[in-house]
Amino acid sequence: MKRFDLIPLLLAAVAAVPAHATEGALGRAITGLQATSYSGLIPPTPGWNWGLAYAYYSGDISASKQVPLTGGGVSLGLKAEFQLLSGAGVYIWHTQPSSWNFASSVTLPFAYVHANIDASFGNFTRGQTDHDTGLYDMTFVPVIASHHFSQTQHMSLALYIYAPTGSYDPGRLANVSLNTWTFSPTVGYTQLFQQGTLEWSTTTAVDFYTRNDDTDYQNGAVFRIDTLLVKRFASGWGLGGVGGWIEQIDKDSGPTADKLNGFKGRSLALGPMVNYLKKWQGGQVEFSARWLHEFDVKNRLEGNPFMLTATISL
Repeated sequence: MKRFDLIPLLLAAVAAVPAHATEGALGRAITGLQATSYSGLIPPTPGWNWGLAYAYYSGDISASKQVPLTGGGVSLGLKAEFQLLSGAGVYIWHTQPSSWNFASSVTLPFAYVHANIDASFGNFTRGQTDHDTGLYDMTFVPVIASHHFSQTQHMSLALYIYAPTGSYDPGRLANVSLNTWTFSPTVGYTQLFQQGTLEWSTTTAVDFYTRNDDTDYQNGAVFRIDTLLVKRFASGWGLGGVGGWIEQIDKDSGPTADKLNGFKGRSLALGPMVNYLKKWQGGQVEFSARWLHEFDVKNRLEGNPFMLTATISL
């Protein structure tokens, strides 16, 4: 099997922006940011790989729309800004050469959240603004299993676990935690063309949230699929496109969600991406930048996600 000294599946762990599930009109996943290079492929060389990612998202939902707030209650309209800096490590297990190999990963994220609402119900407030900074919810992947159908076709299976490790205050508008556990069974697939210089990778997952006991809000399951197509050149540069689709498949539930008829959401996004790969003896780093435009958005914040990443193999 041809060696790819990149970090598959790592960016899926670092790309979860601190948005606030369907409670708060977004989710752990931002549309299109979970598309990862070589998502179906774990490299054969055992040991640690490292990644660093910065994600920025600013979005809003119409002031004519009622929105369930993460601290409880309902607002008219919501504007929010999220910044996330994440470090992640992937450990590739020592295994005998075969059509399968395995890895585990952990992500440590730090977040900045700023939120503004036009008006809220309950304790009525107009023009309320809040922000918070700190450790966001960590991500653990106990086992990532990668199956190699051939040198050009690869599939991965994993369960991503998001733990509520960040601070949470139900009395605040902005929080750096969702105050829920999230379990995301995930399938990745990678197909290589033109001697490996043209890559198509897709990541599909369903996010299952536990109940937020502080607000009695249960987010419905969310289906998502993210895909990218990138052409890499001998100079180290790569150009391509990325897209994502998020579709909530279950209604939210609880006293607030029931008043909003379940607040089911969806969104689509498309945009360009550019990569640069730098190799040296014994290692390499690949930088990647992407920008997406969200459209056909319902019951979610709408904006233009941006992400810059560096994946390092030593």
